[in-house]
Amino acid sequence: MRRGVCLWQLGQSITRSALSQTDGKKAAAGAAATAARRGFASDAELKKTALYDFHVENGGKMVPFAGWSMPIQYKDSIMDSTLNCRANGSLFDVSHMCGLSLKGKDCVRFLETLVIADVAGLAPGTGSLTVFTNEKGGAIDDSVITKVKDDHIYLVVNAGCRDKDLAHIESHMKAFKAKGGDVDWHIHDERSLLALQGPLAASVLQLLTKDDLSKLYFGGFQMLDINGIHCFLTRTGYTGEDGFEISVPSERAVDLAKAIVEKSEGKVRLTGLGARDSLRLEAGLCLYGNDMEQHVTPVEAGLTWAIGKRRRAEGGFLGAQVILKQLEEGPPIRRVGFFSTGPPPRSHCEILDAGGKGLGEVTSGGFSPCLKKNIGMGYVKSGSHKNGTELKIVIRGKSYDGVITKMPFVPTKYYKPS
Repeated sequence: MRRGVCLWQLGQSITRSALSQTDGKKAAAGAAATAARRGFASDAELKKTALYDFHVENGGKMVPFAGWSMPIQYKDSIMDSTLNCRANGSLFDVSHMCGLSLKGKDCVRFLETLVIADVAGLAPGTGSLTVFTNEKGGAIDDSVITKVKDDHIYLVVNAGCRDKDLAHIESHMKAFKAKGGDVDWHIHDERSLLALQGPLAASVLQLLTKDDLSKLYFGGFQMLDINGIHCFLTRTGYTGEDGFEISVPSERAVDLAKAIVEKSEGKVRLTGLGARDSLRLEAGLCLYGNDMEQHVTPVEAGLTWAIGKRRRAEGGFLGAQVILKQLEEGPPIRRVGFFSTGPPPRSHCEILDAGGKGLGEVTSGGFSPCLKKNIGMGYVKSGSHKNGTELKIVIRGKSYDGVITKMPFVPTKYYKPS
């Protein structure tokens, strides 16, 4: 769900537009115009997920996003939805994202030519965040990958990056197979993807399956029946909360969504992409297109931890020479988190040092519903990246005080072995 527009900002604009217009058609037109001004596709070009009618029936405010018509929010405000996810739970439709499987005895070896993770070192049924890199070490996309078995990898790539990611994978796969490599793929367009997040996620989902979810830890993967439906279940998410991403056959997606909401007795609420953006920002997670780009390396993005120890020693992935040099000598810029005063910071706002000298640029920012203050991320020159460093954030020509702080802004609650 990553793309270079702040969905929280878009949601607030749409809410203001709707509130200021009593005529429903005018409000919808205002929402569409707001989205269009931000460079999204027109309604006629949009794809719809299997849950589209379900969203509309439940009050979803639909906006164009990465070529899809997606709910930015429902009847709750983005602020309320964010807080409910932290206190109870949220159910997101993330079917616009692209799930795919790589299969074959060489699928691990193939994938390791494209990503920074130690895929071979993953135990079956476990996964990790990783980054697809280009020849210059820049990030093509970030992805959650899972080793289902030694000859089966399941991964999910971002909606806004789907076309370029698939073209990139396919071109390298053809070359790999031409040299005798055994790998093939299947794109799971027949499946939908739901994200169930929050402190009630596990207890609610447990009511719908016979499998013991207490044995499935963060990053774990399992194929199982949920509500009588065969699903792929990954204990992961994009909110900082405990939770799951559930790949379900599209014809059963609405049934499963209804069952989850009903079993929670209304505590788990349908939640749109606006709150998902504020949740991921509070968790200090990158939004591709904002906080990661093709010219930014994983080291600069603060994802050094995702580069496997063996991969640091051996390389073997695109751009390894650049990335390994940065690991040894340090990167020229670094992603940081910060608090700030004044209006909420926005992407592309300039970051200055305390003396007014340019340091870098904001990539994501907003008002934190949980912390009740401004938070943001951006890139600054190495040497000016330490916690406690005072900054100035320039917003509409005026400078406001800021200070670098550690991330995540809100503590994560991933379910890990004690």
